[in-house]
Amino acid sequence: MGGPRFEPVRAIRAYERVVEQVEGAIESGALCPGQRLPSERELMTQFSVSRSTVREALRVLQARGLVQSRPGDPNGAEVLPFSPAVLHKSMSTLARVAELSLGELVQFRMVLDAAAILLAARLRTDEQLAEMAAAVDRMKGAVEAGGDAFGAADVAFHDAVARASGNKLIQICTDVVRSIVVDLIADKIASAPDREGLMRRSIGHHEEVLAAVRAGDGPLAARRSRESMYDYYADYVKAEERAALKALLE
Repeated sequence: MGGPRFEPVRAIRAYERVVEQVEGAIESGALCPGQRLPSERELMTQFSVSRSTVREALRVLQARGLVQSRPGDPNGAEVLPFSPAVLHKSMSTLARVAELSLGELVQFRMVLDAAAILLAARLRTDEQLAEMAAAVDRMKGAVEAGGDAFGAADVAFHDAVARASGNKLIQICTDVVRSIVVDLIADKIASAPDREGLMRRSIGHHEEVLAAVRAGDGPLAARRSRESMYDYYADYVKAEERAALKALLE
């Protein structure tokens, strides 16, 4: 007979209920960074659960970066300040576990970086512009040196742009997506036959982006940024996925 197929029901464990309630209190602002949770004994009483349940809940909350408990501390666990590192970690896991293709990741990077550049061209300070220029100079100096210096200077350029955008979420997302993309193709880039040519072309693109940012031309800076990404990554993306990247160049 047809009809729906039902999945087995999983009983929710007691520690998950404790985690949910503490998370809810932190999200609502009832618990603020720097405040302490009640002691283990007090939590056992309030939640009506065993010590092992309380400890498991605290382990989960600590793993999520929400609280910190120190062994032997007579006080309860401390609520931690909200940290971009927590979002960084969960986004990295999502990208790896969801098996996003390189094409999807590069496309997202093209969108994000272009948005950051657009904002940076309009909002950047002279100091931030100088940071970008210094990073491009370091990229030039690194071509002869080889090794990781080029990559580090490239990262510094994009970090300066993301900061100049003034948007924390853009900063975190660009950092996460870039690190995943670079991890995926690090070996291919390292063994590229014309690695120096690739670097010099990349520097040329960065100089064009920098010139547009200096001129305050956001749309041009964004377009140059997308072209730069396409030029650098298209060869590593499956042929059938390139059309999706090209769609962003118009």
